[in-house]
Amino acid sequence: MKPLLLVDGYNVIGAWDVPKKEHLSIDEARERLVHLIADYAGYSGEEVIVVFDGHYTDRTVRSHQAMHGVEVIFTKHAESADNFIEAQCAAAPKWRQVRVATSDSIEQTVTMGRGAVRISSREFLLELTQTRMTGRVRMQEEKISRGDIFSRLPPHQREIFERMRRGIDEEEEKEKKAAANAAAKAKQQPQAKNAKGTLQSAPNKPSPLGKVPARADEVSRRGGRTSRSRNG
Repeated sequence: MKPLLLVDGYNVIGAWDVPKKEHLSIDEARERLVHLIADYAGYSGEEVIVVFDGHYTDRTVRSHQAMHGVEVIFTKHAESADNFIEAQCAAAPKWRQVRVATSDSIEQTVTMGRGAVRISSREFLLELTQTRMTGRVRMQEEKISRGDIFSRLPPHQREIFERMRRGIDEEEEKEKKAAANAAAKAKQQPQAKNAKGTLQSAPNKPSPLGKVPARADEVSRRGGRTSRSRNG
């Protein structure tokens, strides 16, 4: 089971200077924060739940949403984010690592009493930035390393690996070329025209073992009659 990270969304936004500098609305700030946390979670390997307080809203039920691979909770009326996070800490097994990102002093005391580790909102924002930067650098280094290995291969080996990657077999490619050449030659063969002017296939040449020409046959028959008459 992955480590669990519970984030008090509005508490973190309150410690974040980006929404103020860029004049973001509360909806835009929420969306931006969830996007950053989702990117962070891909590098950290934690299960992340971001909780937004609905204590002072008219929402009658708690809502759950999956945004960018992160679970986002909006609590219902009369339920604070603190209440939800405390309940999650209490329900988690003792052997599971649980962290809570908040600067709420009361929540800090409660979560630590439940065995969770608390980090302040500013610490969490710094961790967000550092983890994302480290993860991207590592991915870029791995990409460059793979590219270097490929570039060091001889040209014929690179061609073989490229063929393997595309799934094209060399013999199959030769057969396709041969079939294409045969089709091209067939199109170039001359065709004769019949009396109506339409194209027809050229007649086959007579076989050397075919019928004897009519004139030769006639001479043979005449010769036979002549020899019979003399003998008679």
